[in-house]
Amino acid sequence: MSIKSLEKYRSRHRQTGMTTLGVVILVAFVGLFAFAGIRLTPVYLNYMKVASVISGVHEEFDGQGPTKATIRKSIARRFGIESVSVIKAKDVDIKTVEGGFEVSATYSHKADFIGNVSFLVDFDERAVIRK
Repeated sequence: MSIKSLEKYRSRHRQTGMTTLGVVILVAFVGLFAFAGIRLTPVYLNYMKVASVISGVHEEFDGQGPTKATIRKSIARRFGIESVSVIKAKDVDIKTVEGGFEVSATYSHKADFIGNVSFLVDFDERAVIRK
């Protein structure tokens, strides 16, 4: 076999793939994002509970002529049923607007990540209840 044919053979049959270091870096990178998702999932599940409470209060009282007290009582009851602990019923703002009430749950939720790094997620859920 001549040197030229040997070089052609080697160039056609080179090994391809990732090195061990490349695999370790890729796994660490994917693992970091997976861990972030695991840490943020409960935060968004709690937000979905709060959003369903606000939506439920809107469906229950829209057009029924409610008062602030009945809306707040319903929110407190629903927070208890849904086990919402991130925000209290008294923290939900109920403002009088033209034609009804605006119910808004605005809060921040902090989720620890790694060491002194954490995620701070802001939520704002609103509904207008007509009288």
